[in-house]
Amino acid sequence: MARASEFDIIARHFAPLSRGAPGAFDLTNDAAVWRPTTGMDAVITSDCLVAGVHFLTADPPASIAAKLLAVNLSDLAAMGAAPVGYTLAAAWPAEIDDAWIEAFAEGLGRAQTVNGVVLFGGDTVSTPGPMTLTITAFGEAAAGRTLSRSGAEAGDDVYVTGTIGDAALGLRVLQGTLAPPSKEAAVYLAGRYREPTARTKIGVGLAGLATSAIDVSDGLAADLGHLAVGSGTRFDIQAEKVPLSPAVAACLERKPALLESVLGGGDDYELAFTASPGRRAAMAHLAETAGVGITRIGSVEPAADDGPGVRFLDAAGADVTPKSPGFRHF
Repeated sequence: MARASEFDIIARHFAPLSRGAPGAFDLTNDAAVWRPTTGMDAVITSDCLVAGVHFLTADPPASIAAKLLAVNLSDLAAMGAAPVGYTLAAAWPAEIDDAWIEAFAEGLGRAQTVNGVVLFGGDTVSTPGPMTLTITAFGEAAAGRTLSRSGAEAGDDVYVTGTIGDAALGLRVLQGTLAPPSKEAAVYLAGRYREPTARTKIGVGLAGLATSAIDVSDGLAADLGHLAVGSGTRFDIQAEKVPLSPAVAACLERKPALLESVLGGGDDYELAFTASPGRRAAMAHLAETAGVGITRIGSVEPAADDGPGVRFLDAAGADVTPKSPGFRHF
């Protein structure tokens, strides 16, 4: 199927996604109008995904759409912000036809419904290079209560949501370099790579509770390192406390060397954060309310002589910090 014109694509596939946002003008204006709620701070983030770098070219278009939205909403969650809407800029290669775009838009529609956001606008262009998709997401947080990477203090607990390592092993499954012990595990891990879940409810709930926060996009070790450096502290993480899905645990049982990928691999889009020990009951309540596990995995310590950073220790106290620096964009 040939690809329609830019205006036909917008009118047919993307204008319906703007319904519910009067300031989007059915995507017929050059820009949108958004009025943040009184007493709230506007929180804005933008992420770009490139085919062959951030997703596999063979991934289903609906999955690519879901991931594109989730990675942006995850950034809002790490700031303690509730998502409101987003804009989309898409650069389509010549081989992307109208049927592909239709499936992508349908997937985007399902994802935005789940996350309670609407499309405000954007742009579509053609490109001779790889497909490049960019979302700018908008959210709101109570004025003065946004989370940052720089507030961790010695004595704080270190937490992470959900499970870690699913996406890193899922990518290996899709690349054909890892065979999990069951088909169910393979499907689960691949799905976690292709369609991560933004922990929005937990992110909003952390405002006023967490002292620092980040989403786990580049890898748990790397992203905890960002918090430690930003706060001028050292994080001591108990590796055996890092929460694992049954699928990852089964893979590690067969091949323990995969621990490097589990702790160092990216794309989980869970939240990692710190909070004072006095917040433990509040964290348990937040996990129950959100229906997502929140696991205490370590502690914040004063920076060592060699400066701030993070180290992972096994049950015997041996250092098992991943050698991989995590995902690097350049």
